Amino acid sequence: MHYRLYSPRDFDSLYAIEEMCFEARFRFSRKYMRELVSHSNTVTWIAEEDGRMGGFAIAEWARGASGAIGYIQTIEVAPDRRKQGIGRELLRRIEDSARAASAEAIWLHVHAENAPAIRLYEANGYVREGREEDYYAPGHAALIYGKPLEPELAN
Repeated sequence: MHYRLYSPRDFDSLYAIEEMCFEARFRFSRKYMRELVSHSNTVTWIAEEDGRMGGFAIAEWARGASGAIGYIQTIEVAPDRRKQGIGRELLRRIEDSARAASAEAIWLHVHAENAPAIRLYEANGYVREGREEDYYAPGHAALIYGKPLEPELAN
């Protein structure tokens, strides 16, 4: 698997994975996804092999009074590419990008019933910090996870 940063030519493949991974009522709109991947404070990593996208991850960061904080918008892996370590590697790259942007911590929402994603985050040092009822839709709660980020070490 090859990992690289997003290019606008990737959008159709990226959105096709969004459509595979989420029911219509839970997915980002095409317009919102296009805006998200084009923001200057956002990074999008692509996982691909033989010219076929296998997954992607999007994170953003904002500066507040206490420093920069990262937020993982989404990590998505095509159903036929799951359980190959792609999600874990996309998560690592997102964290590295957040560190490079001087983010001191990173956080996310995850569907309370998405056990594979919860295992991924917990195995990589994320700690549950809360729960938000009806976050995705009525009756669909989100768990809130966070992780402090150690500063990037100079080589």
